[in-house]
Amino acid sequence: MIKADYKDKKLVVDILTLSFAANQSVNYIIKQGNNQLERIQYLMEYSFEVCYLFGDIFLTEDRNACALILYPDKKKTTFTSIILDAKLIFFGIGLMNIKKTLSREALIKEIHPKEPMYYLWFIGVHPKYQNKGMGTKLLKEILRDSYLKKRTIYLETSTLKNLPWYQKLGFHIYYELDLGYTLFFLKRYFSEK
Repeated sequence: MIKADYKDKKLVVDILTLSFAANQSVNYIIKQGNNQLERIQYLMEYSFEVCYLFGDIFLTEDRNACALILYPDKKKTTFTSIILDAKLIFFGIGLMNIKKTLSREALIKEIHPKEPMYYLWFIGVHPKYQNKGMGTKLLKEILRDSYLKKRTIYLETSTLKNLPWYQKLGFHIYYELDLGYTLFFLKRYFSEK
């Protein structure tokens, strides 16, 4: 696993856009209709920028898989973060989805712990390389990183087929939220081997 640099933004955004094109949770907040893939791409650009400022971005050495990590306790409201939020609303979410998205984010924030955490916001493998163990290898390296940082990993998924994969790697479901689809909240303590 290597730490991505800013020059890797396009690569990371492309991998995540393709990986999450049909994801229920992503499509719940993205304005539907024409240019939907472009809106998802904008969400991934936004997420890259936020993690670049307040987290970590990792790539596999072959550069076919990536992960965005956020440390919410380090996230601050800055002029840059306000501009990023405004652009996300206009180019990704759409004005009609603001209320729904803010409600969803408030619920998620309420469910999240109030301790410093290692938030695995997105992990994706380019579709051409999926089901070859690349995601598992990356996630195991992320687990090691969370152990070194002494932070419990938290994530959400709406993809049912991913639940056994996360559970096999030691994650536990600690909450389920019904949003018209089920959003599963998972965690794995950093002290677990």
